[in-house]
Amino acid sequence: CDSKMNDSEVPSFPGCTPKVLEIATDDDPLLKVKALEVPADEDIQQLIADMIATLKHANGIGLAAPQIRVSKRVMVFFLPAARDDVNHVGVPLTVLVNPVVVPIGEERVEDFEGCLSVPGMRGKVPRYRKIEYTGVNEKGEEIRRVAEGWHARLVQHEFDHLNGILYPELMAEEDKLLTLEQWKALTAPIPS
Repeated sequence: CDSKMNDSEVPSFPGCTPKVLEIATDDDPLLKVKALEVPADEDIQQLIADMIATLKHANGIGLAAPQIRVSKRVMVFFLPAARDDVNHVGVPLTVLVNPVVVPIGEERVEDFEGCLSVPGMRGKVPRYRKIEYTGVNEKGEEIRRVAEGWHARLVQHEFDHLNGILYPELMAEEDKLLTLEQWKALTAPIPS
């Protein structure tokens, strides 16, 4: 699945030189701490530029500030059309500051997830099928969207990072983490 970010979607940040930063792994204590709200008057343009550069470099689809060791409630994500199981058009690069996520309904769906902070592993995680999320973007403009399917899963995954939660903590006890090779073997199409 192509997870390359479309360069035309990347906002410009005048005066900022985006840097690719190291991504914290699951043994980093900062990933277990609830991130701090971002005050409305705080300039976080450099942080956002660095997050986007780091996400692009890692070929990921989502990144939360704690993953680059910054305890702030900021996340960036996009969903390639190939992974959009509801609308099939994808979700453009989105910056979300101080997000709020609210489930719509009680239905949960299990699916495999990976994470840049849990490299080389996959796990089956239950998530709400449909959510509403709000926050502000890099320009301070309000964002309010309803998401379902993989879009909802992606937002919930990144939101969990802001609350100090990694996806293995949400897995059912009987499920186990799989290596990338085990996951690929498990999910490969069966030859006819």
